Amino acid sequence: MQPLQQLCSCAQKPAPRLHVFPLPDRLNSYPHARMDKYVVPRPSSPPNPKPLRRSRWKMSLVELNGRMPPKHRHEISALLLESYAEIGDFAHCYNIGGQSCPTHLNRMVNDANVDLQVPSRKEGISGLEFDTKGIYLASVTKSGCLTVHDFETLYYLSHSQSSCLLEDETKHLVHLTTHQQLDVVRWNIANQDEVACASMQSNKILLFDIGYISSEPVEVLKTRPTFTVHGSEVYNGLSDIAFISSDKSRLLASDLYGVIYVWDRRMSDHPCLELTTNLRSTLNSIQLNVEDRIVYGASKQGIIYAWDLRGGRTSIAFQSHKEVYYPPVTSVKLAQMLEKITSLKAQSDIYSKEIHSIDLDPSCPYQLAFHLDDGWSGVLNIYNFQVTHMHCPPPAWLHGKDMSTNSLHLRKPAWLGTCSIYAVGSSSDDGIHLLDFYPDSTSACHVDFNEETKSISEEENQRVLNKFIPLSKGVTACAAHPLNGTIIAGTKQSSLVMVSQRHQSCSDIEECSSSDKIF
Repeated sequence: MQPLQQLCSCAQKPAPRLHVFPLPDRLNSYPHARMDKYVVPRPSSPPNPKPLRRSRWKMSLVELNGRMPPKHRHEISALLLESYAEIGDFAHCYNIGGQSCPTHLNRMVNDANVDLQVPSRKEGISGLEFDTKGIYLASVTKSGCLTVHDFETLYYLSHSQSSCLLEDETKHLVHLTTHQQLDVVRWNIANQDEVACASMQSNKILLFDIGYISSEPVEVLKTRPTFTVHGSEVYNGLSDIAFISSDKSRLLASDLYGVIYVWDRRMSDHPCLELTTNLRSTLNSIQLNVEDRIVYGASKQGIIYAWDLRGGRTSIAFQSHKEVYYPPVTSVKLAQMLEKITSLKAQSDIYSKEIHSIDLDPSCPYQLAFHLDDGWSGVLNIYNFQVTHMHCPPPAWLHGKDMSTNSLHLRKPAWLGTCSIYAVGSSSDDGIHLLDFYPDSTSACHVDFNEETKSISEEENQRVLNKFIPLSKGVTACAAHPLNGTIIAGTKQSSLVMVSQRHQSCSDIEECSSSDKIF
């Protein structure tokens, strides 16, 4: 063993020093080891290069807030329009008491006389409407038939349609004939078991309760007759109906002489209020605003009227037991509004045209859509009474179409519930136009839309473009399901055409590649 002193001296002995060369001096001392020759020069770049813009994940706000902004809903509606196609065609071939109903009979007669110089009988769907929940669909025909369908049953049958000539009568809940022409059908908003029908050839409103299996209406409302110079009575036909949403007993109807009648069914079966115009012209369509305070009427002369139901005295008009007459608070001539659109006036001569239909946008209540007899459609902003959107398809005569057959029907378009898309039956072709009427200048139909405007990336500029859906028959009326966007089109041959996403089985989905779009 070593002595303790030797161990201590070993512990105190300093460690040997290592000589470290500085890195720059070492590199300079070995020229062959310099790394400068391996450096690639950087290419010249602009002094302020633009940063690379990447598309943002737009669903983040939707996932965090649980709410879909209107702008995002409008952008993804482009995918919805691309997915639409005809998936079902249901003919009106019903029997009543073992015999063909009037609509079915007129269809067979017209088919038999197609090559003969014989005037065709009245037929075609003249009115369509879903109830507020989209459970039932009501339709009326020019031949006088009222039909109520269960939508789920109708959609299920579109999966398994066959070429059999026998009609499947299980797809309707109610089918009856009124033995008179029918031109409009409406659901009572406050009582979804009740349906109202009217005709341009009668002064009566027929109210049916779908809970009762009866061909007779539960109530009939009528207007008072007018008298001619010779003392004979003249009854005004009714062209449209609107229900007050806050009260199941109140409704309105327009006639052929520029008057809107208002009923309170608790008081009488005759109207308690009349809204008049300056001209004795047919009011083809009426529409109530969301608060049931303002009613709009569209005339055959191309004028849109507006009345305030309060009349300056809230609800007194409905409490009066005497006839009350109110003039419109304002009126707009559409031709004058269209002349203010410079680009439109430069391309076409503008004349006063008959307004077939008006309808308020459910997702933007200040947009009042209108449709004209020449196939034009547009939007009137009811806040400033300016036309903000227009769609002007080629005229029917350009395709060699006969417009005389179109005069028998008032085309009745419909809004899709949540994305400001307007479904319009074409005036020249067999199909429907799906029009982008989004309330912004990015809309394809906006009068200030600039086609040269481009965004940074294609994903951010996924514009919604107008879409034409070809169908097997000409369309007279449209109705859109309030929840899933399925469109039901009524045709000139009295059939119902369903327009929705194409049916696709699970096996087909598995075979599709990941790059394919599946709807």
